[in-house]
Amino acid sequence: MTRPKLIIAHGRDKALLRRHPWVFSGAVKRIEGTPQEGDLVDIHASDGRWMATGHYQDDSILCKVLSFDTQQVDSNFFKQRFHSAIAYRERLGFFDSQNSELTNVFRLIHAEGDYLPGLVADWYNGVLVLQAHSVGMHRLFPLFTDLFRQLLGDRLLAVFDKSATTVPGGATDGYLWGIEPQEHQISEHGNQLLINFFEGQKTGFFIDQRENRELVSQLARGHRVLNCFGYTGGFSLAALRGGAAYVETVDISKKAIELCNRNVQLNFGSDAPHRGTVADVLQYLAKFEFQNSKFDFIILDPPAFAKNHRSLQQGLKGYRAINQRAMEALPSGGLLMTFSCSQAVSRDDFQTMLFTAAMNAGRRVRIVRRLPHAMDHPVSIHHPEGEYLKGLLLQVE
Repeated sequence: MTRPKLIIAHGRDKALLRRHPWVFSGAVKRIEGTPQEGDLVDIHASDGRWMATGHYQDDSILCKVLSFDTQQVDSNFFKQRFHSAIAYRERLGFFDSQNSELTNVFRLIHAEGDYLPGLVADWYNGVLVLQAHSVGMHRLFPLFTDLFRQLLGDRLLAVFDKSATTVPGGATDGYLWGIEPQEHQISEHGNQLLINFFEGQKTGFFIDQRENRELVSQLARGHRVLNCFGYTGGFSLAALRGGAAYVETVDISKKAIELCNRNVQLNFGSDAPHRGTVADVLQYLAKFEFQNSKFDFIILDPPAFAKNHRSLQQGLKGYRAINQRAMEALPSGGLLMTFSCSQAVSRDDFQTMLFTAAMNAGRRVRIVRRLPHAMDHPVSIHHPEGEYLKGLLLQVE
């Protein structure tokens, strides 16, 4: 059966020629056929040349490209892509038996970064959590489950679908195959964490911050650390393992703080120098005054304040407010580790926002290090938007 076609308008094919994997509706002159959400479509230039094949979606991004090289997007196509992604993580040492005793959680498929736009797959100590960001990918989860079982063998214990909030039209979170624990235990740099796939954010944990958490562990010894938007305590555990004198985790979610406290007790016992606090971060930070704060290391890892470019300015105001309050709260020489996971916020936007926050706070600020997401989150050079996490380690004087 002939697939529906997207015909690109004359002169609007430059992004595709650069192998950018998104086709925006404004670039399409006409549609031949009647594609439905999730269908495979072929993309043709205005002169009729085939250019790519991808999943159709009823959105401003009309198609997410799977292949610029072949129209044969079938089981073997996905098997080859999965094999390549697994081989990359094996090269990084994530499946190594010695390393996995310390760290057994990582990203196995990173959407456009692994040339599979619309698909995320995270490895949690034998449980593979799939998350679709397109209907086309979600339809293929039964096939994907079979392929991962073939490729991963006995290492794979279960496959979980975590797409209820990410697929248009909705989906149901739940196990697709294998064991079905309500809660699962993982290890990151020796810290043990309890993961609830049904209730957790993202796929259960913020895996992209693994290397930045390790940096916190290296810097925390003897310091008093405030982990804001702390969720279930990943940064807090890293600080405690690094020898922090005291750690406080603040999150507006009571359930997150309850799980954070359990994670702390699991690793360091009930006498650990840690407190979990349920509070709004901005209101919490407003309590502290310059030189009177009990913290000399503050971590800000908020949710995405700018979901898209329409909300960019409002989002930047939110980022500026929390960073200004943190800068005002820190004593001279204190450290601020701060992030934005908003794709709409560029590196320049983020740094300019921090400059304004520093000026408003009346503080001198130095950039110590730039903090990207971890190596298991590769970014395709053809898709710079994939570099969504922006982070800076700052010293405030």
